[in-house]
Amino acid sequence: MSNVFAQAEALAFGKTAEEVKAEGTADWLVPHRTFEGNRPSNIILAEKLTPRVLGQLVALYEHSVFVQGVIWQIDSFDQWGVELGKVLANRIIPELKSTDALKHDSSTNKLIELYREKSK
Repeated sequence: MSNVFAQAEALAFGKTAEEVKAEGTADWLVPHRTFEGNRPSNIILAEKLTPRVLGQLVALYEHSVFVQGVIWQIDSFDQWGVELGKVLANRIIPELKSTDALKHDSSTNKLIELYREKSK
């Protein structure tokens, strides 16, 4: 837990070049040990991962995506994009158990191949 808390502190406050130099660090190494800070982060603690906690995490993520979309003036939940995903999924479903050649991009083909191997 100390590493989790320390990482949040490092992201929040960083370390200035003056602080690094005061530690006696060689000049050539100072830029590598300097961190800007002021980097927002969240730590979410739960006693146990339950379906309710998982649902809360998903809701939090969806809300942050929504807020970013509002700020950037984009539709984060574009239903036309969802519809395209459904169309593509329907093309992939029969290929999951088939041995036919795949006709997708290399990344999608590899994912399907990995799924086929694990499903044997």
